[in-house]
Amino acid sequence: MRNTQSTNLHLRRIIASLKKLSKDKKVNIWNAIAKDLSKPARIRRKVNLSKIEAYVKTGETIIVPGKVLGTGNLSKKVTVASWNFSESAIKKINKLGKTMTIEELMNKNPKGSKVRIIG
Repeated sequence: MRNTQSTNLHLRRIIASLKKLSKDKKVNIWNAIAKDLSKPARIRRKVNLSKIEAYVKTGETIIVPGKVLGTGNLSKKVTVASWNFSESAIKKINKLGKTMTIEELMNKNPKGSKVRIIG
């Protein structure tokens, strides 16, 4: 059987860290993120800013286990963590809110409290 793991070592380390944190803290959100990131790149979630604008409240912290794309506008102050961002998405989010990596969110909020998965 072929190996279907990602060839990106950084991503594989993140997935392992997510699974370990989920087991240590007994928090299911990190395991769900690890499962989503383990999928092939063509299947991973891709979320536009217009979707974030429609479904997220001001002040929320969200995580996208995939890529955030810059289509649409964002008028709410939100914190967005993701595996990958487009350049336009970073510029638009940072005008009001904040972008961060999944690792930063794991270190800042290991319990995963008040974090929503968007996809």
